[in-house]
Amino acid sequence: MLLANRSVAEHVAVVPKGKQPKVLPYRIHDVPDPEKLEKLRGFVAKFGYKVRTEGTKTDISHSLNDLLGEVKGKKEENVVELVALRAMMKARYSVHNIGHYGLMFRHYTHFTSPIRRYPDLMVHRLLAKYAEGGRSVSAKKYEEMCEHCSEREQVAATAERASIKYKQAEFMADRIGQEFDGVISGVTEFGIYVEDILTKCEGMVPLRDLSSDYYEFDEDNYRLVGRRTKRIYNLGDKVRFRVERANLERRQLDFSLVEDEGYIAPVPKKGQRPSSRHAAEHTGAPGPEAFGRKKANKKAPAAKKNKKNNAKKKGGGKKRK
Repeated sequence: MLLANRSVAEHVAVVPKGKQPKVLPYRIHDVPDPEKLEKLRGFVAKFGYKVRTEGTKTDISHSLNDLLGEVKGKKEENVVELVALRAMMKARYSVHNIGHYGLMFRHYTHFTSPIRRYPDLMVHRLLAKYAEGGRSVSAKKYEEMCEHCSEREQVAATAERASIKYKQAEFMADRIGQEFDGVISGVTEFGIYVEDILTKCEGMVPLRDLSSDYYEFDEDNYRLVGRRTKRIYNLGDKVRFRVERANLERRQLDFSLVEDEGYIAPVPKKGQRPSSRHAAEHTGAPGPEAFGRKKANKKAPAAKKNKKNNAKKKGGGKKRK
């Protein structure tokens, strides 16, 4: 398929010196965003990997391929692939050929699927026209058509994701309260996304439901860090989750982390006097002061008064006898 697409693009684009190639819709893919590529370099360095951010297109492309090969089968494979994918630009259609960076092809088009993609049909029609000796079409007109096709491609992709989300919510609606194994597929300032390993159903664990601590979003490292316990939720971490809610109308799933409920914070070091906060941490329950509230345990005086009152009542009963 790739060879067929490339061969068709080369058939139109490669012409003798001094001649202008005829207009054709190409499938183009630009070089990665330099800022995102630098962010990727810093991120993978934490795992001991290297990736080139400078040099020729070929050098950078080979470096990225080497990186993906190195992480294959390792714990960090999913997270590195996800971050690398985010550093890449989106492919699109254009009559201005800049090549396809991801495939490392100088000339590339979409030719093999005219029954499901309109750009492929455009290519088929132009090939037939040029084969009969027809003149080149208007570059301006076809560039507008390419832009329209690129926009509709994104709309179609969004609709496809929405339909998948709906079926995921429908599937999990019958499994409320059940527990599954998942992997953290996204980290945001308002929560984490967890994907079921078996079914690929994805839901959110809201930040407010992570009750073991107050978590802060570390955007550069794609993780949440507990302010008090220093517990970390990284992109790609495996977790155990429970299905809490399924909203078909919004196509949303709400999960909760099973591990978070029974989490026990580190015990104070030997010789260190445990404070009320440490005691709360050891039982897995955060102290009120950790969330900016005052301590609420001042019921002892009231309890003493109740004991005295009970003693008086008992004494009064004996005298009446």
